[in-house]
Amino acid sequence: MPPGPLHQQVSSALASWQLDSAEALLREVEGEVTAADRAAAPLTSLARAWADTLRAELLVRRLRLAGYSLLGDPLVDGGPEQEGPLDLHGDTGPLSDVPVDRDTRSESATHAALAISLVRSARAAFDAQDDDLQRAAGLARHARIELLSRRVDAAMDEAVEAASLLDPGLPPSPLLVHTLGSLAAVLADLELMPLALDYQRRAADVAAGLAGRATDDDDPADRELLAALAGETSTRLAALCAEVGEGLLEDGGTEAAAPHFAEARDLAVRALDQLPPTDAGVLDARVVHGWALVGLGEHDAAASVLRTVVGRTGEDRALLASAELGLGRALRRGGDPRAADDHLATALTLATEHGLPRLRRAALRELCTLHADLDDAARALPYLQAYLADELDRVDERRTRWVELFGRRKSLLETERAAGQLRRQAYEDPLTHLPNRRYAEARLDGLLSAGSAPALAVVDIDRFKAINDAAGHPGGDAVLRAVGQLLVEGCRGNDEVCRWAGDEFVILLPDTTAEQAERAMERIRRSIAAHDWSALGVSVPVRISVGIAQAARGDDRRTLFAAADGVLYDAKRAGRDRVVRLSGVTQTRAAEDTAATIEGTAGAAVDTPIEAAVEAVAAPIVGGVTVSPRFDGPDEHDGDPADAAGGFAGLLVEPDDESPAEATGPAPVDGQARTRTPLDELFGGPLRRPAGRRIGPAEPAPAAAEPVPAAPVGPPVTPPAPVARELGVPAGPDVIWGTGRSTEQVLALVREARRDHPDHPAVVVRASADTLVALASEHDAYTTMDAAAMSAAVGPVPEPRGRVGVLCASSGDTPIAAEAAFVARVSGADVVRVDDVGGSRIRPLLADPALLTDVDCLVVVAGLDAALASVVSGLTEVPVVAVPTSAGAGASFGGFGALLTMLNSAAPGVVVSSIDNGWSAGVFAARIARRTAR
Repeated sequence: MPPGPLHQQVSSALASWQLDSAEALLREVEGEVTAADRAAAPLTSLARAWADTLRAELLVRRLRLAGYSLLGDPLVDGGPEQEGPLDLHGDTGPLSDVPVDRDTRSESATHAALAISLVRSARAAFDAQDDDLQRAAGLARHARIELLSRRVDAAMDEAVEAASLLDPGLPPSPLLVHTLGSLAAVLADLELMPLALDYQRRAADVAAGLAGRATDDDDPADRELLAALAGETSTRLAALCAEVGEGLLEDGGTEAAAPHFAEARDLAVRALDQLPPTDAGVLDARVVHGWALVGLGEHDAAASVLRTVVGRTGEDRALLASAELGLGRALRRGGDPRAADDHLATALTLATEHGLPRLRRAALRELCTLHADLDDAARALPYLQAYLADELDRVDERRTRWVELFGRRKSLLETERAAGQLRRQAYEDPLTHLPNRRYAEARLDGLLSAGSAPALAVVDIDRFKAINDAAGHPGGDAVLRAVGQLLVEGCRGNDEVCRWAGDEFVILLPDTTAEQAERAMERIRRSIAAHDWSALGVSVPVRISVGIAQAARGDDRRTLFAAADGVLYDAKRAGRDRVVRLSGVTQTRAAEDTAATIEGTAGAAVDTPIEAAVEAVAAPIVGGVTVSPRFDGPDEHDGDPADAAGGFAGLLVEPDDESPAEATGPAPVDGQARTRTPLDELFGGPLRRPAGRRIGPAEPAPAAAEPVPAAPVGPPVTPPAPVARELGVPAGPDVIWGTGRSTEQVLALVREARRDHPDHPAVVVRASADTLVALASEHDAYTTMDAAAMSAAVGPVPEPRGRVGVLCASSGDTPIAAEAAFVARVSGADVVRVDDVGGSRIRPLLADPALLTDVDCLVVVAGLDAALASVVSGLTEVPVVAVPTSAGAGASFGGFGALLTMLNSAAPGVVVSSIDNGWSAGVFAARIARRTAR
């Protein structure tokens, strides 16, 4: 119910169909709104929303009396007073500007058009409210308006939304009581009586609690209002109970109906005690009391009560219709059908005129029964036909609602099914129907975050290209499916086999040591080797190599996979068709039977201590990692620069705490290893790696060399042998520019880059959308993509080390900033990006200095506001990479203006890239960040 006593009076007048009185009161309400709210916030003012709602309900009730709905449709098809739908798009200005007779179609059209406008504006204002209770109250009132227009579906939607906002935890208040009561009335008209009873009982309980908490210290007027509110809710609950009892009585359930009538009588008596004698609600309580007495069989007492109400109802036509119906029912059941006829006919007329469908159906049923008892078939038949027509309409409405609910349920099931299919597509490999890489990564993250120490096996089919060449792609696909099935059959129930990519599979073995996983993988390797592959038309032997690693403390998904993938490389180089494991305790490779390794014998690694392996064969050991002998045959994994150091994918180095002098050793002499020069820093010259426990590529031990004479002082010292090194290969990603290249050309370049440098990502920048889609389709799990940067990285992305901040001056610079951020991320740095910080929008940087100081390098991308780089440099000691862009005003000269501004800056610590060169800036910043974080 709207806030305020004046709103309450308007609502009461509307409910009793006293429309002229309601209009007079509404003018006062609208006058208050004009003075307080209309000019201030017309679209969000709560008072304005309530005034519009009340005005709309008044107009809809007038339309109802004229025989039209809110949309201008006739409520009774073919009625004599109607001439088809109203024209709502004609010249129907505001109501006050149309001085026409109330009965004209022009005024009805005006009412309809204005009511629609008011309903929309009020609904928008209610939706803008943060108060859920106020929104629910407005929705319940709008549901009533929709019911008056016979728009059942719209009323149902409004009621459902209102119910969803009425949380049981809402604090008690009169507004909550009125809202619950309004919703209960709507639900009753929607033939949802059980729900209506529930909400009305809740309203009665809340009202009784409010009245019970009132004390003598409270204002007497407030106490009286709370008592009246409790009496009103008790009356409404009693009316619903009596109506439920009548429905049971009509169906022959006399015993089942009696408790409902008894409860209705008790509630009505309690309401009469709570209501002040002069309150208008007293008459409502007496009518409900009379209905309850009729149901209990006390017809004379009921008739006496109801006769006093009929003579005092005044202009409240809804109350008069209820009283006439109850009195007629009492007289008919009390044995006076002639007297009952007039009262029931009056109730039918009033209910029809004022749109009270439940009262109308009850009056029709009573009249039909009355004339049937009098054997007056001629008069009973019209009432029966009208009653059946109303019942059929109600059944049709119910059927329509059930069809709609069925359709919604069907749509929901279809949506759930589609969601399941999407989940399967997201986490299932379409060829083998095994979980894919995305699922494996998520599952592995879950196991590691839960504190588990699973074992991970990376399985690769040996020389799969030869199988494809011999059996064709269909045969290769069949081999992949068969290998996947054999892997599943050889694992436990809680192990999970996933297809990683291409001819690689991964197996997650929870709560398993590396030794246990090795034994299981060896059994699987033998089963695959012994399988009859000729049935698939494959003449080439199918073999697998397996690398196993067990998670150690501090491992994440990337480091664990890199460890398992590294020992897989060892298995490949040792001759393939074998299982190699990495200990989870020491993170070193398990020693192999060196004699078997040299002879190329297939089989599992043997648990030989490292010391024994060293004594058996002089395999170099660097940093505690055993280097497997290299296999000389060709392999699809050959060409990794790290292979010379033992084949680990680049992992982590934990340097010893030795001093630089100790790490460097004696100074080299001519012909021996020299120290690094600035040119070596640029082009990757000789490098002496620090000693320490190493999980990754290790330097081969230097070969024996001739001793060098010692210095005159001190004992002679044998200097280290020279290390022959080639010019270093850049460690960063390979860039492929998509500009000016077709999709096929970009894909070919990516394949070449992945073949030449499998341990580096191939980065495609400024590619078209079609090219990005093609990359994702071809490389799937190996692809990292950024749509904003129009870039993609194909291949392993290094573990992030160091942090880069990317600042974007304006929205026109966003593509270049996105490119720089993406490239820095795939180059191995954590990235934080802040957009739109140019000009006066730099305040967030000033308010949070961490954005400028908690990074190792800053990239400032600016075109129109090119001075941003100088400003940022003055706020931090972090090195700044300035990137001028071609975005800007007409005088920017394609970015030359921004470039000159940045070059001519006097701020120190700033380097400037070329125009729109986000790629170079990202790589440069990532190198600084990674080197700083070492």
